[in-house]
Amino acid sequence: MAIEKTYAEINAKIKSGSVVVMTAEEVISLVEEKGVSEAARQVDVVTTGTFAPMCSSGAFFNFGHPKPRIRMQKVWLNGVPAYSGIAAVDAYLGVTELPEDDPCNSNYPGEFRYGGGHVIQDLLSGKPVKLEAVSYGTDCYPRKDLETYITLDDINEATLFNPRNAYQNYNCAVNLSDRTIYTYMGVLKPDLGNAHYCSAGQLSPLFNDPNFLTIGIGTRIFLGGGIGYVAWNGTQHFPGIQKDASGASYGPAGGTLSVIGDLKQMKPNWLVGTSFIGYGTNLTVGIGIPIPILNEEVMRCVSVSDRELFAPIIDYSKAYGQRIPGNLGFASYADLKSGKITVNGREVITAPLSSYPRAKMIADILKEWITSGDFYLTEPVRLLPSHKDGITAKALEVKDL
Repeated sequence: MAIEKTYAEINAKIKSGSVVVMTAEEVISLVEEKGVSEAARQVDVVTTGTFAPMCSSGAFFNFGHPKPRIRMQKVWLNGVPAYSGIAAVDAYLGVTELPEDDPCNSNYPGEFRYGGGHVIQDLLSGKPVKLEAVSYGTDCYPRKDLETYITLDDINEATLFNPRNAYQNYNCAVNLSDRTIYTYMGVLKPDLGNAHYCSAGQLSPLFNDPNFLTIGIGTRIFLGGGIGYVAWNGTQHFPGIQKDASGASYGPAGGTLSVIGDLKQMKPNWLVGTSFIGYGTNLTVGIGIPIPILNEEVMRCVSVSDRELFAPIIDYSKAYGQRIPGNLGFASYADLKSGKITVNGREVITAPLSSYPRAKMIADILKEWITSGDFYLTEPVRLLPSHKDGITAKALEVKDL
């Protein structure tokens, strides 16, 4: 008999304390032992997790009005500009924004010691942050400048809103050139000296729901140590199945999520300001998503292992920057996590930008929240379709002037 469960039934089990929750790592062995049908019958929720740099992130702030009032034309937080073209005392701080006096790559490679992501972590850590603002002044907002120190508690509202997080899959980056290069995938040594990847693999949320059967608008999630929600599909959202030149399938491609949550109930150890030498700043974000086991198909998806998940190997010295199609092959996450892969017939050492141990911690925390009755599931609106043949992000057409 086919197994069918509803969100209401699973939430009732959470309320009664009878819900059965496993992490995406734990459920793999259960499916291998019992099969998909029996595992789907036994388990109600599978938890996932990822902890990785996620550049399309930031926070909205409403600072409140000083006396006299001000319409903030330009805003800086610890010297880092925030976008203030929203309203009088509202601003958005992006995690890759840099102080205006940062030397950047003028002394290559630049260090990029501090940026928007670090400001967010400082606020979460309870540190005072310098707020500066200037204005042209108006009849209703007469004040023209402001300089003070604030903490997160002083801010009216602080909302983490990340337009593109939780990439479904990402490249394995290598360097075919004869010089060291500095990228958002880290420092890549010349002549295939190393390879970097960035995914929790079998624990990663969108690997466990490749067709967006349960993840959609309104899905409640673990976000930055607190509770957040999926707000929309992320930018550069192109779900689908990646294939090699012969047409062989290599699993999910590039779905993304836009997520939102109250910054004030998040934690600094799950939102970490990050610096990339020679590239810029970022924020390492912790995200965990529960997958309700509604039927056998959902269970089949969450039981995927690192052996069945593949990342395309891309040359970042030329092919990536110049948008040259193709790749150097595919590497399974099992091989990537082993510490070495083979590229162009050569053995290359690997290292992750994401943290699998921290991803596992997130999945475990979310599991505890659900089993203790502190976290219920939301039924989403399915506005995140999967495209059978996949779609690709459009390239900007550059014209000569």
